Amino acid sequence: MEPVAIFTDPKAYTDPQHWHAVAARLRREDPVPRIEAEGFDPFWAVTRHADLIEIERQPERFPNTFESVLTPNAMRPSRGAPRPPVKTLINMDGEEHRAYRSLTNDWFKPAALKKMLQPRVERLARKYVDRMAELGGACDFAMDVARYYPLQVIMSVLGVPESDEARMLELTQKIFGADDPDFGVGSDPAKRMAVLMGFVEYFQRMTADRRAQPGDDLASVIANGRIDGAPLPDLQTMGYYVIVATAGHDTTSSTLAGGLEALARHPDQLEALKRDPSGIDNAVEEMIRWVTPVRHFLRYATEDAELRGKRIAKGDALLMSYLSANRDEEVFSDPFAFDVARANASSHLAFGTGVHFCLGANLARLELRAFFRELLPRLDGIELTGPAQYTAAIFVGAPKRIPIRYRLHA
Repeated sequence: MEPVAIFTDPKAYTDPQHWHAVAARLRREDPVPRIEAEGFDPFWAVTRHADLIEIERQPERFPNTFESVLTPNAMRPSRGAPRPPVKTLINMDGEEHRAYRSLTNDWFKPAALKKMLQPRVERLARKYVDRMAELGGACDFAMDVARYYPLQVIMSVLGVPESDEARMLELTQKIFGADDPDFGVGSDPAKRMAVLMGFVEYFQRMTADRRAQPGDDLASVIANGRIDGAPLPDLQTMGYYVIVATAGHDTTSSTLAGGLEALARHPDQLEALKRDPSGIDNAVEEMIRWVTPVRHFLRYATEDAELRGKRIAKGDALLMSYLSANRDEEVFSDPFAFDVARANASSHLAFGTGVHFCLGANLARLELRAFFRELLPRLDGIELTGPAQYTAAIFVGAPKRIPIRYRLHA
């Protein structure tokens, strides 16, 4: 596989072992390659951990834009056409980003999560481990458990009724798995826009309801938020809901599925955690590093720059390959080993760094820790019963099929 393909072909991500082999060769031989692929504008791929940090900590020189995700030219608005209707936090920078992020920042601090959400998350973790028991010792963990538990957490945070969760699951999978034949709508821009507008229509109704009858949920905070004394514009309100609902679900679901797969493939690591459950917090960081569900974001140079000897011109796009950076040999000893006791597992960049550090990182950690604290004391054994399958997606993805057999006790 050519280096071009690992960044531009969704199918390349369905073979993680080969993807990582190509990325490792790039890190050794050409860590900032210029990628010129048919159907895409040229971009620089940033594959080293230190380089991602350097770029992300200089948002003035390398900001986000509306086009924060690599997109084929055929699916992008034509020059001069209106921008996409929904703008989210990931498309903002500077004072605008600070103002919008501050609306909900307190909600996601560890102390607030512990007070408001930890008991609810622990109840849901118990519910889904019980569901594994009800399934009789065999299931597709990704499809039967991992995609539902984080969804129910984030929907309860927003205040979405349980009866609407199936609709939210469908929409989030169609957004993040757009290229995957099991989940997506393909490359038709109209179909992709229809998915986005499905979110908009749903959350427009929610906004009206929360402004009329505010509650204690996050949707009420967003619906009644104010910037410079004025209510949020409708499209920015929609964007806030969209990013919370989608990023709060698929990324955690992906890590949960990939983390359990890693434990099933490495029984020595599973036994180490069962002997010493105090290692679960660190194990979760290793799972996040291992899976890295957000595979990339784009940044754009606002001035000429140099990176690893490459001359980056003003206006050039840079693809931040978090998936590659989290296997960087310069940072992680034996990076292709899954090690729940890895001393610097939390040095991963799966949540980004700098001003765009993931708003929901602490919630994701809380969910993952709660699930494995509930599961491991009850788990007597686990094994894969067939090949795992992985999402064909450039942006966000991980295992989509994890067939397992297991023994649980009450």
